[in-house]
Amino acid sequence: MFQKYFRTRAARKRLRDLTSHARGLRHYRRDLMPAGAEERLAAVIAAAERTARRGTPAAVADQAATLEKELDPWPPPRRGGWSENYEVLLVAFGVAMAFRCYFFQPFKIPTGSMQPTLYGIHSEERAAPGWLDRLPLKPFKWIVTGDWYREVRVGAGGQVIPLYQDDRKPGYIGLQVAGRRYYVPADAVRDRGAIRLNRDMRVESGALLWAGIVHSGDHVFVNRVAWNFRRPRRGEVMVFSTRGIRGLPPGTHYIKRMTGLPGQTLAIQPPDLLVNGQIVTEPYTVARVARREKLAAWAPPYAGYQLIGEQPAEYAAALRRPGDQVVLGADEYYAMGDNTLNSRDSRYWGPVPERNLLGPACLVYWPFLSPRFGAID
Repeated sequence: MFQKYFRTRAARKRLRDLTSHARGLRHYRRDLMPAGAEERLAAVIAAAERTARRGTPAAVADQAATLEKELDPWPPPRRGGWSENYEVLLVAFGVAMAFRCYFFQPFKIPTGSMQPTLYGIHSEERAAPGWLDRLPLKPFKWIVTGDWYREVRVGAGGQVIPLYQDDRKPGYIGLQVAGRRYYVPADAVRDRGAIRLNRDMRVESGALLWAGIVHSGDHVFVNRVAWNFRRPRRGEVMVFSTRGIRGLPPGTHYIKRMTGLPGQTLAIQPPDLLVNGQIVTEPYTVARVARREKLAAWAPPYAGYQLIGEQPAEYAAALRRPGDQVVLGADEYYAMGDNTLNSRDSRYWGPVPERNLLGPACLVYWPFLSPRFGAID
């Protein structure tokens, strides 16, 4: 009894599968069918649908055989696993791109201008790799921690020529030896002088310029929706396009702290920020920089707001000395890094037009073990 039930059920399922294939064949290949073939197929499909609903087991089997014979000249196309899931992948990709463009866009912190709130690419010298820094564990360590052991070793020896920081490789400084360029983490060169050179700035062939751990910069999500429903606020971490801003490389994005809003007058009286002649005490994300607080036990204290002195600047109203002021226009915002001793920001190249704003950075999502993982203040 049970065997007869399951055989009947399997036969009906086979008939339904054949009917589904026949409907698809009729829809997609009708232009290839000879005269009369589509009409015959339509009639067989209609009979199969009736039989699948109310036919006896014998009728179901007979109709399946008839339908299979009708479909014999039109075998189903052979499709691999990728092609079967192509449509699903395409839709998923479209949804992801729409999510990125209109809601939350990922962004990578390249430099240390926002330290210690957010870290860009930074490094730690090591004499040799640890056991986790060797294959096959090395990629797994990077996925979890964002750390990657690197050795920068020259080919041909010669004079080492320092180059300016390359905008195409933020977080690194280029060194040229025998006509070839080598990249070393910027903080290793700038802050610690960790490059292994002779006194005459020369290296031998095969010499090791630098070795250590490169810590990936924080990767954050930018909320591209928030500022469509409210005005930007002082103290938010702002991400903006560099398009049309003199002195900045075009076609990229920067991340800074929003310290000035349209129509305000800004000045710096180290370590304080002044807005409209008053020392800023709110929000706390701005005030903590001025008070030179420590963000956490692992972080160095903030350096306060500093003037740029006589450093080169593209902006005529650069904040160089006490008493210098910047008056923002009706659609201009002032951007400053939390690490004002090492941040090229609006003090150098001026305000950010409102049309360049993308949104506030809201979340550090990678590296997973970063002490800054989570919501951004």
